[in-house]
Parts: sequence; structure tokens; C-alpha cells
Amino acid sequence: MKILFCASEMVPFVKTGGLADVAGALPKALAKLGHEVKVVLPRYYAIDRSTLDHIPGPLGVEMGPLGTLWAGVFKTTLEKMEVYFIDYERYFGRSGLYADERGFSYEDNDQRFIFFSKAVLNLAKKIGFQPDILHANDWHTAAVPILHNVQNDPYFAKSASLFTIHNLQHQGIFDRHAFSYLQIGWEHFNPLEMEAMGALNLLKGGVFHADAITTVSPTYAKEIQTPQFGFGLHDHIRAHSYKLRGILNGVDYEEWNPATDPYIAKNYDLEDMEGKAWCKADLQRTFQLEENPHIPLIGFVGRLAEQKGISLIAQTIEGLLHLPAQYVLLGAGEKWAEGFFSDIAARYPNFSCYIGYSNELAHKVEAGSDLFLMPSLFEPCGLNQIYSLRYGTLPIVHAVGGLEDTIVNFDPQSKAGDGFKFYDPSAHALYHTTKWAVDTWIHDKEGIAKMQRFAMSQRFSWQRSAKEYEEHYHYAQERRQ
Repeated sequence: MKILFCASEMVPFVKTGGLADVAGALPKALAKLGHEVKVVLPRYYAIDRSTLDHIPGPLGVEMGPLGTLWAGVFKTTLEKMEVYFIDYERYFGRSGLYADERGFSYEDNDQRFIFFSKAVLNLAKKIGFQPDILHANDWHTAAVPILHNVQNDPYFAKSASLFTIHNLQHQGIFDRHAFSYLQIGWEHFNPLEMEAMGALNLLKGGVFHADAITTVSPTYAKEIQTPQFGFGLHDHIRAHSYKLRGILNGVDYEEWNPATDPYIAKNYDLEDMEGKAWCKADLQRTFQLEENPHIPLIGFVGRLAEQKGISLIAQTIEGLLHLPAQYVLLGAGEKWAEGFFSDIAARYPNFSCYIGYSNELAHKVEAGSDLFLMPSLFEPCGLNQIYSLRYGTLPIVHAVGGLEDTIVNFDPQSKAGDGFKFYDPSAHALYHTTKWAVDTWIHDKEGIAKMQRFAMSQRFSWQRSAKEYEEHYHYAQERRQ
């Protein structure tokens, strides 16, 4: 198949979250299955134009009341796959992707990403690429399936659309005037399609108009149809659940592999675990904790955002710090959390943190920790718990979304499992599950060793995920026809 894959971020170019990891890995996996894949991204300020090839001639994009806007197009090749960049300084020549340095969303995000979605479709014509599949991701490109379905452009007559929801919390909700940028009839601005409480909801429109929908884990596909996790769209998604499939994200095991990881103190693997003790000592030194092999070390890597359960950690921090354990936290985000955890690190010798993000430190935390804390309030898929499994670092998780799908709860009788789960999103549940994990690590070495062996043997490959996407692409084509 010919697949046009569009996203607002992609590693190795720009990243704020898991969407970038998926955009960087899934198209490559699809290409390895024999499909012709082209990826389209905005050309943000952080992406150096001098490293890209320029495509001659401007790209015109009609934006209704704003008139025709003219963009440039750049291209590069990534592992035999073409990646295109829409270059429009007014919208993308900024330091942030979606928000400024203070964390405030750009006021013209509606214009920016409707423009980008239209540019994706126009680019396909410019380069003479008639896709079998238009694969859009999250609200930023939700206008692609909307425009494809409403406009009925003969150029895309044989194309079907697939829309992936990576995080339903962010829906692209804007004032109703933004609807005029789409340049489609106002009869489509209704509660069944993309109107929500008088405002424009792009993600809602993407769900309605896409030929097929996916989200990034089977459990999350069920959760977003409930009031608890649906963020107001649960009824809408339930109405379109017949075309929804949950496909678990894969992991890049070339990067996340303790046997070859260049960032860690000593490589190790299932057959020879000696290096993990070296990595733990190195992590303790790096974060200025007592070098002690006999005390469990618990790691956290992630955004300091409410979704990631940081309030639960803050509420129970005093109890956690009185357990016989050490803690390492790596992340940045909400200012209160950055200040709170920095203060805890200054006052307690068994807690250390690095405010910010470092890929090298992330690898060191995964390899050097004994346990990994991931108490997310909701988690569409999650990747860090899967990285942890590969490194023999046992996750402590709130059993939601992809965390429920990827972690097997420890059974003290059979010693089976590869992590520790709690089901109630409360500080009480987090504390007692962490205490259970710490007690198990100290007193049940046989159980821990068996869990590590099982964890490190688990594989969540992108090849498996890509084959499932391939199946759902065929379903989208059948529905379109």
C-alpha cells in the first residue's frame, strides 16, 4: 500500500511525548513490511533547514478568510523512507511546538494545524503521491480525515483514512470561528460531527469522518468509551466503536537494550545479570545517593504532569520516604511539582531528582533502578514500563490503559508476574503497593529473580503492531469502498 502518514512531531526531529516515538517507529515498521510510506511534519524552528533538501516551488494553502498562504517544502530520507516538512515561518518558526516557554498554548493553534492538515493533502498532489491510506494522528491532523471525507476530491478517490488517538485529553477545541478555516459547509458544524458546546472540536470531527480509528492499547480503547476516561467524548466514541481498534504500541529494542546500551555503566542481559549491579552503583553515584546494593532503588522518568500521577506521589511522599528504599526522579513539567520534588530532594538523603530531561539519564535510570514507579491516572499506552521490563526493572503501576495490558501482576504463591499493580488511584493504594514491592525485593529474592527473567523475556515489537495496523488499513479500505 501507499501510506501518507502525518503527525505534529516525530523522533529524531522533534518530541514532546509518545506521539513522536510512534511517528518515528511505526512508519519504519510499515516500510519494512513492504509498504511505500511517506511522512509529513511541520518544519519547526528546532529543525535545521540546512540539513534538508528543498523541494522547488511554493505550496499554496487556502485558508478561507485568511486567503491563500504560501509555504515551502523540504525533504529528507530516513532509512529509505521520505520525510517531508511544511515550512511556514509565521506558524512554525517558534521555540515551542504547541505552547510558549511559560507553558501557555499558542492562541493561533487552530490556524496552525488546520493549515498543516490542508498542506498535507496539497503536498500529496504536489509530489504526485496518491495514497491508499491517509493516516492522521491526534487532534493536530484530525482535519485530514474531515476534509478527505467532506470534500470528496477525485485525487483521493481511492484513499481511505485512519485516525489514531494517542491521548484523548487533548482534543483541539477552539472558538467556532475556526470552523471557517476548514472551508466546508456549516451544515457539518453540528453535535454529531464536530460541534461541542458551541465550539469546534477537531478530534471529535476526526472520529466521525475517519474510515477507521485506532488508539494505542486495547484497554484504552475500552476506557475512552467510559465517563471516567472519555473527557466528555465517551458517548461519541462509543457511537463509532464499530470502527475502533486498540493496537498496542511497540518499542524500539535497538535503542532500549541493556546488552548494547551505550549510556549505561556496564552492559548486561538475561544470561548475565552482573552488569545491573554496576548500573545501580553508577546511578547511586550519579544522583549522590548512598552506594548500597542492599537497599531497593526506585526510579521515575516522565513528565511532571497530573496525568502521570505526580499528585499521588506528592500526597504519599512522606510515607514512601520512610520505607527502606531510595528514589530517583527524572522529569520536568508543572512548576509546583518541579519545586516540590526539588525541595524533597534537598531535605531527604534517600530522594534525588533531576528537573529536566536527559536521554542518557533516562537510560541510566532504567538500567540502574530495581523498581520503576508509574502511577499514571490514565495511560493510553506508556513506554517506560516496557523499557523497564527489558532492563529487568520491575514496574509499580496503576492498572489502566497500556499499563494494564503490558504488566502481569506478581503472584506471591507461584512467583509469576513481572510487576506490581494497584487499581484504585489513591495515595493509600500507591503507598501500600510500593511497600509490597519493597518488602518483596528485600525478603523474596527468588521471586524477584523469577520476575526479572520473565520481564526481560517479554517483547513488544513494532513489527507486531505494524501488522495489526496493516489489517485495520484493509478494514478502512473496505469501509471506504
